Amino acid sequence: MQYSIGVEYAFHSLFYMVDLPEHKTIGIKDMSKLHGISETYLSKIFSKLRKAGIVSSIPGVNGGYQLAKGAENISFWDIIEAIEGTSPLFSCIEIRKKNIFVNDPSIFTDKCPCLIKTVIQEAEELMRNKLKTKSLRWLREQVYRDFSLEKRNAIADWLRKV
Repeated sequence: MQYSIGVEYAFHSLFYMVDLPEHKTIGIKDMSKLHGISETYLSKIFSKLRKAGIVSSIPGVNGGYQLAKGAENISFWDIIEAIEGTSPLFSCIEIRKKNIFVNDPSIFTDKCPCLIKTVIQEAEELMRNKLKTKSLRWLREQVYRDFSLEKRNAIADWLRKV
């Protein structure tokens, strides 16, 4: 299992948006410059974040994006799901029904679920639940405590200028 690099760019972009003053936005151009990636690529990521209700967009010359809700209400899972979609990591197609040792494939019903599928779905649920316990606010607080005052001031200055 591997998440796309878009998940990482989403996290890093949203991280800087936590401290945006209310009613202030940040444009794709500034954010793409920050990360050193194309505006087109980052726009696709932000489109997914907008559709998921994580960011809102303000049109116009001075427009851009802002968080659509408080950082404490945006979980790691919300971000991952916005970028990667809602499909489960494992999709059981019931290949056991085609096994040469199975005389009657109709025995495999909901009362006899595939144990492999059951275990993997349980593990996915544990992972999802863990990711739901960590928020964008938590991330910002954890990371910022290790930043020097100089770095914090540099970020604040950058946010004021964008």
